[in-house]
Amino acid sequence: MSGDHKTVIKGNPSQYVKLNIGGSLHYTTIGTLTKQDTMLRAMFSGRMEVLTDSEGWILIDRCGKHFGLILHFLQDGSVPLPETSRELAELLAEAKYYCIAELAQACDSALHKRENDAEPICRVPLINSQKEEQLLISSTTKPVVKLLINRHNNKYSYTSTSDDNLLKNIELFDKLSLRFSGRVLFIKDVIGSSEICCWSFYGHGKKVAEVCCTSIVYATDKKHTKCNAAEKSNLNNACSKDARRMHVKRAHESEEQIAARNSAQRIRIAEIRRQESGEQRDECLQQNI
Repeated sequence: MSGDHKTVIKGNPSQYVKLNIGGSLHYTTIGTLTKQDTMLRAMFSGRMEVLTDSEGWILIDRCGKHFGLILHFLQDGSVPLPETSRELAELLAEAKYYCIAELAQACDSALHKRENDAEPICRVPLINSQKEEQLLISSTTKPVVKLLINRHNNKYSYTSTSDDNLLKNIELFDKLSLRFSGRVLFIKDVIGSSEICCWSFYGHGKKVAEVCCTSIVYATDKKHTKCNAAEKSNLNNACSKDARRMHVKRAHESEEQIAARNSAQRIRIAEIRRQESGEQRDECLQQNI
């Protein structure tokens, strides 16, 4: 640019200089810039020429995003490192450019530690109490999706596909939480409930919808069978007693009684077949008429 020229900077440690680092402006002393054995010491101790503009700003063609942290490190010998791995890598690149070995080593060590202690893609809180659930839902600004799962509830009858269907609900919940965790708070509820699988949806701290999957997950193929534990136990006991009574009764039958029972069964079957044949014959006659 017109007016830019190279010059040698050398002055007292208390002398202030103006720095333009890629458009980021800084004002500091020569003493700070030459405090440690870095490229900045070479630039501001008269060993290297520096580029200045017409207003006296010293121009350095680097990104100035992290130059403030570099100045703090030169002043104090330490500095809080950035929280994200991306900004940490950016600071590492600047530390290497200015030959600040101690800062570069600190950034490199922090990066390796974060790689080893990788953070999960998303976090799904596991509810332990109603109070904790209300606190989570009321304290977030995100919409909330809650999945209640209670595999140990025996209120409904089980089928061969019950576990498979329950796992499908859990798998869907996990996929949604991985995809939308940045916009939605997903929570799991395993406190225990009268339901087995239930989705709840919240907005602004209030429940707006609920989908109960009990009839989907724990329904028989023909009908929904619902009974509580006591009713189920009584039904099983009654069936067992009838079966035992029939078994004992048949065990004491003589050969003549068994033969008579079998003969009676054959007679009933023959009568049913004759009746069916007669109905078919009448139907044919009516059609012919």
